[in-house]
Amino acid sequence: MTSLRALSKEKLTDLQSALWNEYRQEQAKGLHLNMSRGKPAPDQLDLSMDLLRLPDSCILEDGTDARNYGILQGIPECRKLFGNLLGIPADQIIMGGNASLNLMFDTMAFLFLFGTGGNRPWADYRTVGRTVRFLCPVPGYDRHFRICEKLGIEMIPVRLLEDGPDMNQVKELVKNDEQIKGIWCVPLHSNPQGVCYSDAVVEELASMETAADDFRIFWDNAYGIHHIYEEVPLKDILTACEKAGHPNRCYYFFSTSKITFPGAGVSLIAASPDNIKELLGHMSAQTISHDKLNQLRHVQFFGTPEKILIHMQKLADLLRPKFDIVLQKLEEGIGQDSSIASWSRPKGGYFISLNVSDGCAKRTVELAGQAGVTLTAAGASYPYGKDPDDSNIRIAPSYPSEEELAQAMDILILCIKIAYLEKLLGNQPK
Repeated sequence: MTSLRALSKEKLTDLQSALWNEYRQEQAKGLHLNMSRGKPAPDQLDLSMDLLRLPDSCILEDGTDARNYGILQGIPECRKLFGNLLGIPADQIIMGGNASLNLMFDTMAFLFLFGTGGNRPWADYRTVGRTVRFLCPVPGYDRHFRICEKLGIEMIPVRLLEDGPDMNQVKELVKNDEQIKGIWCVPLHSNPQGVCYSDAVVEELASMETAADDFRIFWDNAYGIHHIYEEVPLKDILTACEKAGHPNRCYYFFSTSKITFPGAGVSLIAASPDNIKELLGHMSAQTISHDKLNQLRHVQFFGTPEKILIHMQKLADLLRPKFDIVLQKLEEGIGQDSSIASWSRPKGGYFISLNVSDGCAKRTVELAGQAGVTLTAAGASYPYGKDPDDSNIRIAPSYPSEEELAQAMDILILCIKIAYLEKLLGNQPK
C-alpha cells in the first residue's frame, strides 16, 4: 500500500471525498456498536452458569457454617485455591468481594487515613501544603487514575516500554522524591498495550532505592491467567520484594471479574504477613466478612487450579477469533503505513492498543461515535484523560459478536483515514 504522504494534494482531496461518501453510507445504516469497555460477552458468561446452582453444602471443611458471620480474611478453601493458582501462601491472602478495584481503593484510603508500618498517614502531607505523588505507566488503566484523582494524588506519567515501565526513569524519580509513594503496575498483558513485565523489571521494582520508606507497589495482576495466544511467565513480585529486603513494598490484587461473573465474582489482595495483619485491623472496623457463600461457590465450581486453567482455555478460544478480526482488519485496512496508525499485538489480556497519527485520536473517536461505534474516550489511558500526543485509542474486542466487531473495525479504519487526511490537508474541524 502506497503511503498517503506520497500522494499529491489533488489525489488526497479526491480520496478524502470518496471516504466521506463511504462514511455517510455507514452512518445511514444506524448501527449501535459498543467497544467502550472490556466486558465479557454472553457466551463467556455462559461458561460459569453452574455457579448459580451452588453451593452444594454451606459447611466448610472445619465445620464452620458459611451462611453465618465471621472469617474476615475469607474462607480457607478459597484462599488455598487461589493461593495455589498464583503461587502465594494462603495466609498472605485476604478474599474480597466481586471487585479488586474496591480493594485497591480501600487500601489506598487506609494509607491516607492511617499510614503504614508506623509512617505518617499520607493525608498529613496536605496539612503542610504538600502532595502525595504516584507513578503511572502510560498508556494505562483509567480506573487506577480515577482512584488517584478522587484522593487528590498527583499522577506522574512514566513510559511503558516493551518489558515494563522505563526503569531508568522510575528509579531516578523515586530515589529523589519522598512524596512519590508508589506506582501502579499491570504486569501481565497490560491494559491496553498487552505489555508483560520482564524478570529484570520485577527485580528492579522490588529492589530499587526509594526516598519514601512507605513506597508501595500496587500490583494489579488482572490478566495474570488471561493468555490468548501464548502463556507468559511472571516473576513473583512478593518473593522478589522479600529477597530484596523490602517485604512490605507490594500489594498484589487479583479477581475473577473476567473469569466468572464481573458482577458476582471474587477478588483478593495478597501481601506480606505484616501488611495482611495491618489490613485486617482496618477491615475489622469496616465489615464482618465478605460474601463467604460466593467464595464457597467458586471453590466448588472450580475445585482445583488446573480446572481454572481449563476454564481459561475455553475463554481464550472464544476471545482469540475476535482479536484475530481486529488485527486482520487493521493489517488489511492500514498495512505497514505507520504514519497512519500502529497497534499492539498482545499475547493475552483484553485489549489492543491503537496509536493513530498525533493529533488524530479525539477526532477518530468522534467520527466513529457519529457513525454508531462507541469507543473508549481518547486520552482515557493517560492521567487526567490527557494524552499529550492525542494518539492512543483502546480497542476492546470482547463484547461485540464477531459480525458486529468486523463492522465496527471497518468503520473505525474508515474514521482513522478520514482524520489523518484532514490532518494532511489542513482541514481538520476547529
